[in-house]
Amino acid sequence: MAWWAICSAMFWLVVAATLAMNFGTTNALIGLALSVVTYGLINAVITRYAIKTGLSVALFSRVLFGKVGASLATLIFFATAIYYSVFEGSVIAVAIQAYFPSLSLEIAYLIVVLYSVPLVFGSVQTWLDKFNGVLLPFYILGLIAAVAVSIHQYGYSDAWLHMGPEGGDPENGWWNCFTYFMGVWILMMYTWDYARFGREDDSDYHAKVNFGMPFYLFTFMVNGVVGIFLAATIPTEGGLSEVSVVLAILKLMGIWGLLFVWVSQTRINTANFYLAADNMKAFFERFGLQNVPQFVWAIIVGGVVYALMLMNVFSFILQALAYQGIFVVAWVAIALAHIFSPKYDQMFDGHIECDHQRVTSFNPCGLIAWFSGAGLGIIILNFGNASLALFSAPITFLIAFCVYLMLLSGAKHHWFVRDSGATSS
Repeated sequence: MAWWAICSAMFWLVVAATLAMNFGTTNALIGLALSVVTYGLINAVITRYAIKTGLSVALFSRVLFGKVGASLATLIFFATAIYYSVFEGSVIAVAIQAYFPSLSLEIAYLIVVLYSVPLVFGSVQTWLDKFNGVLLPFYILGLIAAVAVSIHQYGYSDAWLHMGPEGGDPENGWWNCFTYFMGVWILMMYTWDYARFGREDDSDYHAKVNFGMPFYLFTFMVNGVVGIFLAATIPTEGGLSEVSVVLAILKLMGIWGLLFVWVSQTRINTANFYLAADNMKAFFERFGLQNVPQFVWAIIVGGVVYALMLMNVFSFILQALAYQGIFVVAWVAIALAHIFSPKYDQMFDGHIECDHQRVTSFNPCGLIAWFSGAGLGIIILNFGNASLALFSAPITFLIAFCVYLMLLSGAKHHWFVRDSGATSS
């Protein structure tokens, strides 16, 4: 249930609706369906490995990239989680301020941060699991209510099935929709850091259901269809965005709409704040701060989130996310290549070397693959034409995957550890 907090962001509704408006409903649904399959297959592999080893993203990244490379991975991870916390937290704040106009937006931001931070003081297995388990039925009911009330208010129309740009749907629009969701592969890292808490006896269930296709069928497809329907049914002022959808829901449902938005965004931000704090802690452990408690990092994350809200740096954040998304796709490719290859297990007799004192600072095997894949992806994204830019993420994946497999096949023992021999960690 802690993991299923991911499924309830307004982001999923708005993204699907935006893709339908730009590329057509059919193309959007094809892209969503392909994403469900892709995410389900990749995360099934990741889930089984994370449960089997119990490693976090931070520890596994030490194996792949060495200590310094692992620090970059955790930096990208916690920065991305903070950015999403800013987005989703701002949506709640806008809803609160719209319903209570006497509050300034700055105060609404502060309220959101002050109640969000304590929610992640508890553990994933107990507090976050129970908290999100209680809220999930309310999100589902809110989703159903939003559709029902919109039909009652505006009547049913099949216009949502025929959304698209003027002049007709673009050719290969489904590919645009599919590759757009590659920009959200940070969910693979989210999966890893939640799945590692699973029991080995439950690995089949977690791989096939909890982190598999049924989860993404609901998160992408069900939310997406609802988002497309609401966008085609409810009039919104200005362009389509999370904020415009939230304001439309508030206008339509009143206090119940506010409650629905609160449930939706509070659930997703338990994941964002928790993973931001957890990986910030892992990042700063390298600088001698390993004894700082988790709740302190949660408070620091809250402070950073509030500061970014006040600075209104959303355009910068979107640009940063595009670059970080390329690095995340490369990380996923290398992780899969490592899992599929038997070479590492053969080198270390089945042990996993991730001890801070043993691993090297720079592992050329992972770092060369990571930067070659991500570097080429960023070049294509920035300097390629519009058609070629659509392939930046897939090319990043293929290059990083193939380069890592090639280097790993001829890897040396000292690339991974400082001295000869292997010990379990």
